Amino acid sequence: MARRDARNWHDCSKMIGLLLVASILIEHGVSGQRVKVEPEVLSYPGQTVNLRCAFTDAAGSQLTMVTWIYEPKDGERINIAVFHPNFEASYPDSPVKGRVSFTPSPPNLANPSIEISNVRMTDEGKYICEYATYPRGNEQGITQLIMLAKPQNSASIVTVLAGDKPVVVARCESADGRPAAEITWVTTANGNATTVSKPGVDNTMTVSSEYRMIPTAADNGKDLSCVVAHRTQVKPESFPLKLAVQYIPRVTIVGYDNNWYVGRTNVVLTCQANGNPAPLTTQWKTMSGEKPDTVQITDNVLKVLKVDDAVNTTFVCEVRNRIGTGKDQVTVIVREPSVNPSNAGVVAGAVIGSLLALLLVTALIAVLVTRSRRQQQGYRANGGSDMKTRIFGGGKKASKNGTGGGAGGGVGGGNNNGPIYNYDESSPHQGLGEKNNHHQPLTIGGRPEVVATTPTAQDILLSNELDDVERRKFDELEEDERYDHFTGGGAPILQLRPPHDQDDMIGDYMDDDMESQRDGSVISRTAVYV
Repeated sequence: MARRDARNWHDCSKMIGLLLVASILIEHGVSGQRVKVEPEVLSYPGQTVNLRCAFTDAAGSQLTMVTWIYEPKDGERINIAVFHPNFEASYPDSPVKGRVSFTPSPPNLANPSIEISNVRMTDEGKYICEYATYPRGNEQGITQLIMLAKPQNSASIVTVLAGDKPVVVARCESADGRPAAEITWVTTANGNATTVSKPGVDNTMTVSSEYRMIPTAADNGKDLSCVVAHRTQVKPESFPLKLAVQYIPRVTIVGYDNNWYVGRTNVVLTCQANGNPAPLTTQWKTMSGEKPDTVQITDNVLKVLKVDDAVNTTFVCEVRNRIGTGKDQVTVIVREPSVNPSNAGVVAGAVIGSLLALLLVTALIAVLVTRSRRQQQGYRANGGSDMKTRIFGGGKKASKNGTGGGAGGGVGGGNNNGPIYNYDESSPHQGLGEKNNHHQPLTIGGRPEVVATTPTAQDILLSNELDDVERRKFDELEEDERYDHFTGGGAPILQLRPPHDQDDMIGDYMDDDMESQRDGSVISRTAVYV
């Protein structure tokens, strides 16, 4: 039982201790809020600063004394001013002695503010206003004094030679500033910056930055800016610069078009160069060492008055500046004279005209040949066994007198291929000219018919080309008129017959016998015209 009571007492004592600690913390928290000060005060060297302090709620507490304490950034706390209502204000030895005082004067416990005149950069730090109260003890408020120093900013470019190693091309500095400045670089050049800080006078800071890169000729003239940001400035301060990279002249020869032919006149080569520093001299040379007689040189321009074989060489242009010499060369190839451009259109027109004329002639010949072949094929298409029909006449039945009929119809049928040759199938040995010199009777459909034997070769060719109108006109003629019209009253034709009267040979004979003429007519090779 006694052990249980002891344990309970121990737990109660622990709880009471915790409550006391919490009460003290709460009281200190509340008291800290009752001492009103400014959290931060800014000042420049040489100015006078006012550090205000006040106790806002003194109910239930008795204010006995107030003390100002200085705590440097690196150092111990030091009392700099003390006020007790029963005594005069006191200013112990400190870095600010002689420059610190209570304000207003004489001071009072409700508002014991102080001021420090002719402040220095070393005065920067914490200033604590501490009250001694009864019965709660000490209560305080802290003010941070920040000393500002506007820096002196500057930037400069460094002239360098083009090379293959990193070098410093620009510098930027912010000197004697408080706090330390921030430096940045803005550029399109490919490099990087190194920045260092070091203490300055009167507790200030100096910040220096260098920009390094591998300089090339292409970097010359590029923009580079140093930007300094500081608390004392409304906005960052910028220093625009341009890179200065020196290099030997870069040379280019222009004007050669690879079309220098013998006889061409007034062709020009121009030597273009740029460098840093600026080029001083320009000199033209040849690989052979001799200058052609037709060449004229004026500064950076080489002019060839007339191209000849002597110009078939390599021209070299050398440009020099203070750093060194650069050069370029071009090899000229002299060609044969080209076609006069003024005659090019005439030549082209003549060629095109000749081609068109050739095409036209070819087309005309093709048309004529095709027509001739069609005429021959049209006549031969009725050869062979059909030849007998063309010899004795054939076609539709006569519409007027009813003579003729079938495939071998009489004269006056629908087909205008009239009888041309007298051929008697019953006489195997009919001689030449025996029955061909005069009209011979021919029995068709039981009535004698007269067959004309004097049509011309042109009539034979055109016999298949009569249209329906001509055929009707031919059918309407009387028989005598029809034959007279057809024969034209001409003399009979003496015809040479094949030696044998075989039907199957007539067509072949006729095909071999007829011959086309240039005027479009067809004549027989064996017929004798009288």
